[in-house]
Amino acid sequence: MAKKSSVAKDLRRRKLAEKYAEKRKELKAAGDSVGLQALPRNSAPTRIHNRCAMTGRARGFYRKFGVSRLVLREMALRGEIPGLKKSSW
Repeated sequence: MAKKSSVAKDLRRRKLAEKYAEKRKELKAAGDSVGLQALPRNSAPTRIHNRCAMTGRARGFYRKFGVSRLVLREMALRGEIPGLKKSSW
């Protein structure tokens, strides 16, 4: 499980990015780089990091499912993801 502070920090970044998305778009269209620099640093969408919805793990993230590889495997073994099962050959 990731630190709660890391998960909370990423959540704050997501909210800031959503809040300033329209303003950032307008400033980019106008070519106002000074105005862009005046915006909060964490409002940039590139600072958002994908994290597992269950554990907050940042690495091994599967975008299609929204969880990390470890959680994905456990969910697949329990049959919680339709159409997904552990392969064997």
